[in-house]
Amino acid sequence: MSTPPPRNPDPAEAVDEPRVHPKSRGPARRAMRRGPTIDDVAHRAGVSRGTVSRVLNGGRYVSPEALAAVQRAVRETGYVVNQSARSLVTRRTNAVAFVVSEPQERLFEDPNFSVLLRACTQELATKDANLVLMLAGTAPARDRVLRYVRAGHVDGVLLISTHSGDPVVRELLDAKVPAVSCGKPLGVEGAVPYVAADDRGGARIMTEHLRGLGRRTIATITGPMDTPGGIERLAGYRDILGHDVPETMIAAATDWSHAAGEAAMTQLLQRSPDLDAVFVASDLLAAGAMAVLRRAGRTVPDDVAVGGFDDSPVAVTTDPQLTTVRQPLQVIGAHMVRVLQGMLDGETPVNVVVPTELVIRGTA
Repeated sequence: MSTPPPRNPDPAEAVDEPRVHPKSRGPARRAMRRGPTIDDVAHRAGVSRGTVSRVLNGGRYVSPEALAAVQRAVRETGYVVNQSARSLVTRRTNAVAFVVSEPQERLFEDPNFSVLLRACTQELATKDANLVLMLAGTAPARDRVLRYVRAGHVDGVLLISTHSGDPVVRELLDAKVPAVSCGKPLGVEGAVPYVAADDRGGARIMTEHLRGLGRRTIATITGPMDTPGGIERLAGYRDILGHDVPETMIAAATDWSHAAGEAAMTQLLQRSPDLDAVFVASDLLAAGAMAVLRRAGRTVPDDVAVGGFDDSPVAVTTDPQLTTVRQPLQVIGAHMVRVLQGMLDGETPVNVVVPTELVIRGTA
């Protein structure tokens, strides 16, 4: 007589203690347990092991009464699903990589990263999933990220601060790793779903506000022009002032740092010393610009009105406090996780654009 093939294990059933020899059953077996098992939960809830399994795997085809009984039994017994064992069955790690394509020092200087990180972590927690922070600002760092992701240590990737031609994005596409970008992934907009603030619309709002104050010589400091924020916010500025704005009124920051804001503002004052307003593509860049204006003897907002973008914690530390465009990073982070989770569940991904709003303070 042939032996029947082994039954495929259920994900939730892959969490119990190792099999014990029949002679070891009873007190000895219970002594070997490292904690409550799925059988303990079933006994406490008064349902079958299969019902507990279905609850632990999403609650489908379970009556409300049974669902409540199992959830109560899980709490009372202190049962915890062994995610490592479950991963062997589901082929899911229950972890997501948060990949920042910036040098390490930028992660700690720019408060936007911490807000996004917190938002994504909180949203993943609702799915009992974990986040792995990874930096990809250098070639060796990118190689480490790609090796880690390709090895299957995470289910998907959240891409933060991508740049045009970013090799990480291309490699993830080639490896068919699910990924969602914060901001439009330049050059691969149709291949990688994204969640973004309305950068162009927000820039239009700020530029119009500066013009409405009676300012006539309005310059701009853009973000790096290999990033979606740099390109889209410059486009919004030009939507209001026209595409024939002299290049002397535009200075592109090399990155999103305070120092880059100082360097760009220095260029603008040399090129256009009569400017009376400046729209700056981030709050951190704006703080750097204001430092240069102060050293040059220009008062804000009397001599030069300044508008930023982000409404980050930096905006309330400047003197005077910064008028800026609020992009709801908490909402953006949550949407990124939801889009990625949908992809992992087989849903068709969609792009999400979140509205921005003007926040008026003391600089404009």
